[in-house]
Order: sequence, then structure tokens, then C-alpha cells
Amino acid sequence: MTQQQTAGGDVRLTGISKTYGSFTAVHPLDLTVPQGSFFALLGASGCGKTTTLRMIAGLEEATTGTVTLGGRDITALPPYKRPVNTVFQSYALFPHLDVTENVAFGLRRRGVKAVRKQVGEMLDLVQLGDFAHRRPHQLSGGQQQRVAVARALINHPQVLLLDEPLGALDLKLRRQMQLELKRIQTEVGITFVHVTHDQEEAMTMADTVAVMNGGRVEQLGAPADLYENPRTTFVANFLGTSNLIEGEIVSTSTEIVVSAGGGKLRLPGSRCQAPATSGGRLLLGIRPEKISLARAEDAGAEAEGRNRVAGRITDSSFIGVSTQYVVESPAGEALHVYEQNVEHRAGLAPGAEVVLHWNPDHTFGLDAAQDIAAGVESVEDAA
Repeated sequence: MTQQQTAGGDVRLTGISKTYGSFTAVHPLDLTVPQGSFFALLGASGCGKTTTLRMIAGLEEATTGTVTLGGRDITALPPYKRPVNTVFQSYALFPHLDVTENVAFGLRRRGVKAVRKQVGEMLDLVQLGDFAHRRPHQLSGGQQQRVAVARALINHPQVLLLDEPLGALDLKLRRQMQLELKRIQTEVGITFVHVTHDQEEAMTMADTVAVMNGGRVEQLGAPADLYENPRTTFVANFLGTSNLIEGEIVSTSTEIVVSAGGGKLRLPGSRCQAPATSGGRLLLGIRPEKISLARAEDAGAEAEGRNRVAGRITDSSFIGVSTQYVVESPAGEALHVYEQNVEHRAGLAPGAEVVLHWNPDHTFGLDAAQDIAAGVESVEDAA
């Protein structure tokens, strides 16, 4: 299918908010979703992402603010009059209809008689042309989800809204479907707004991610930028894992020097998201995969000019592509290090004395007044 030209435009939320009695689900929010982009609303359960999506769909009435699409105010329009379609986690397919009739449902409801060609094109797009006459119960979860996407896209919406669409799938299938949805979005060229709590899912698929927390957008940007340059402890911890080390600022210029754990650590001034004044407190962040690990007796010349922290391995986990170490040190009780399993590393076992070292340019700085554990998922959160 060639890229579909729509008469669409940006989705703009202006001062949009939602309150239920005394509870504010979404604080006043300004957000622009560029036409033709794959946009993700990412956050933990209860952060307001689904409520925001439902206000775009018209399924929730906004308490304040406006929703415009391509410059047209659609705030007061009922859901069925908005040029958007929603795909839910539950698929909501009709069990008594085959794949063809499920996909054709929206067209038939609008009185379109000749549906075969359009349905065929949609089934080819989602790579289900050979499954046209099967019923939903004869399909896998991933195939059912693709039918739901085809059924939504056949109506040629200007915006496709996806509410946790892959939540019911197992891990391997979810990863396949992430690539499938990205391919479909690229092929049809319409705006996708995708709600998820899964960081990897958002980063794999989206051009732009809005990280939501407590009904507010904490940070907005390209996945790589959010990961490399988090502005808050919540974003640093919620997007992957970050080691956050608290220290005292010793000097500032183009490079900031911080005293932490009995040593000096450095970071570029341009990567500091907090006011940097001598004597002030700062959180230094470093991602686990940026750190190299060496036995204490071997960490001579290779650590020269790098940030160094001495410690002792308390735990190690082999997970195939990498080994994940937890290191106890004066700079932090549990620093995480991820090392690719390129070669066998003798002597790196729990109890070993080690030196962690990394390029100072990979360090970022955050305001120490923030909660150092914000955004860290607990076992209860993951359940």
C-alpha cells in the first residue's frame, strides 16, 4: 500500500485537564502530537496517560482545555464524529464474525457496499491475507491484535489511538508486534498515539515519548534523548536503570567536580540539570552499561582520566547477552553494572574487590533536592 495522504494535522491539547471530585487525574496540560508521528504516552499505572488518550478520543469529557486536530476544535464533538479510532488491549473482536467481516464492520455500518478490495488491502497491510475466513478464536493473540488494527485503519482515521495494545501478549510476541506496529505506521503514514507503561515498548516504537507522572508530563523528547539526558530522577529511574550518586560540588566551570564516596567525580557542565554552585549538593547519574569493571589489582592505567569508584561485588546475574553486577561502595550501597559477555571474566564474583570506571562525559547531573528513588519500580508495581 502506498503512503496514505490524509487531510490531517497536528493533535494539539491546550490546557487540557481532568478532575474527578477532589482528585486530579490530569493537571492542565499542553501537548502537540505532530502529524504522521508515532507518539507514546508512557508512565506507571495511574499517571493519567489513559485519561489523556480518552480525552483525545472523546470518551472522557475534559474538565478544562481544548483538543484540536489539524486546527479544528473537536473538544465538543462526540466520539463517533471525531476522525480518530481506538485500539484497546482487549481487541474487542466479534467472535461470531470471520476476519473479513470484523475488518469490514466499520465500513458496513457507514453503508459502504463494496468492501472486498479495501478489506483485502488492509489484511495485506497487517499480513493476514491468508486468514480472511478464520474466526477470532482460531487466531493467536498477535493475529487478533492485527485484525483490531486493520479494523480501525480501514476507516481512514486521521489519528489512531492505541491503549496498551500489546499488554495481553507474551514477551516474545510483544516484541514482534512492536516492530509490526512500527512498520504499519510507517507504511500508512498516519498519526499513532500509543499509551503504554512499558519503557522498552515506547522506546522501540515511538518517534517522540511523553513521560507522564502524577498527571503531568515530566519530560518530552526522542527516546534516545530521554534516556541519555534525563532531567529528573523519575525519568532517570523509570527509563531503564540509573546509578545516582549524591555528592558535594567542589568546583564548577565547563566541567563540574563533585566529591562523593571519598573520591572526586567529574561531569560536563552542559550535562547538569541543576544549579551548580560550590558547596551545593548534586546527584551524579551514570547508566549501568556505561561502566567498566576491573578487579582492584588490575585497575591501573586503564582507569586513568576516568571517573573511578572502588567497591565490592555483592551479586552477579548471568542473563545471556550480559552479566549484571551489583557493587557495594562508599558512593552507593547498590551500584549496577551491565557488562556484555564478549569474553569470560575470571575473578568477578560476589566478594571480589573491584574498581568501577567510566568516561566522565557519560555522567549527567540532577538536582539533589529530588527523591533519589522516584520512578524506581517495586515488586508491587510490576505485579
